[in-house]
Amino acid sequence: MLAIYKREMRGYFTTWTGYIFLAVAICLSAFIFSISTLLNSTSELSGYFSIIVYGMVVFLPILTMKSFSEEKKLKTEQLLMTAPISSWQMVLGKYLSALTMLGIYLISTLIFFIPLFDYAVVDVVNGYGPNVALMIGNMLAMMLIGACFIAVGIFISSLTENQFASIVLTIVVLLAFLLIGSFNSLIENESVRVVLDWFSLYSRYQSFTYGMFDISALLYYISVAGIFVFLTTRVFEARRYN
Repeated sequence: MLAIYKREMRGYFTTWTGYIFLAVAICLSAFIFSISTLLNSTSELSGYFSIIVYGMVVFLPILTMKSFSEEKKLKTEQLLMTAPISSWQMVLGKYLSALTMLGIYLISTLIFFIPLFDYAVVDVVNGYGPNVALMIGNMLAMMLIGACFIAVGIFISSLTENQFASIVLTIVVLLAFLLIGSFNSLIENESVRVVLDWFSLYSRYQSFTYGMFDISALLYYISVAGIFVFLTTRVFEARRYN
């Protein structure tokens, strides 16, 4: 698994993928942060994080589009299938490398918050400083939601060799996961509403916006990521032994 992880990380920075991802993600986040802090008080960051959740729908597929699609397109998938490693090691190596890139992106965005603390020192009386607990909770939520998005993206990448199709399908599926809870107000059946709310990734994010650590949400995100990693492994195994 470590060899695959190193190979993928090297691939992100020896090709354009890693640089494009970080450039798009950081620039988009900087723009959203600037707008959200201009429109709201500096202590109000929930708007920024809420928009970033949807922003990740756009830029995280850049990471996952080539996970398996490129292997099939370049005919290197056979090398992976004959490699002396298990399917789990193969998939986890790719998944963890994408997760590392997500972590690099999130750590890079911490620089955005530095001016807010400077502003808080200047304006202590009015209390415009950022809520640190809220920031930590939201950053954790970004990592958890991103982990789910990456798992979905890798799964979709394993189904096609067309990278463009992989990006489009991933965006559509991720948007569905985020927006599915929004249809609750249009449905009268309580059972259907409960099911839709359960599948919604965004509904569980709400508690983090208030600085609360939700154990059930943590388990949910880990479970969703685990399910799609498992499905990717099954797809790879099916191709490996057929």
